[in-house]
Amino acid sequence: MSTTPAAPGSTALAADIADRLKRAPDGLIPAIAQQYDTGEVLMLGWMDDEALHRTLTTGRCTYWSRSRREYWVKGDTSGHFQHVKSVALDCDADTLLVRVDQVGAACHTGTRTCFDTDVLPLAR
Repeated sequence: MSTTPAAPGSTALAADIADRLKRAPDGLIPAIAQQYDTGEVLMLGWMDDEALHRTLTTGRCTYWSRSRREYWVKGDTSGHFQHVKSVALDCDADTLLVRVDQVGAACHTGTRTCFDTDVLPLAR
């Protein structure tokens, strides 16, 4: 596995997709994982061109770990797989929406979603 994100255009990601992506200065693009049938937002991960290519071609979510500086396939160590149903770019081409069928917990803490334990109060 690589120890740094792949440079744009250096992967097998189709050029027509790679050319449209608006990446952060580190070459990454945020990827929101959403349960395909309920709309539940599960987690946010980061992808570079290679991670996106792997996700599109394998049907399993591959992310770039900013802390470990390596690729990881969701479920390879935890058994909590994300089977890809669709991938879409937002209107600015700077965020991915990956609709998945989540098996088990999506969050590394063992909860279903990363967004259910610290809901902030709204001032009304």
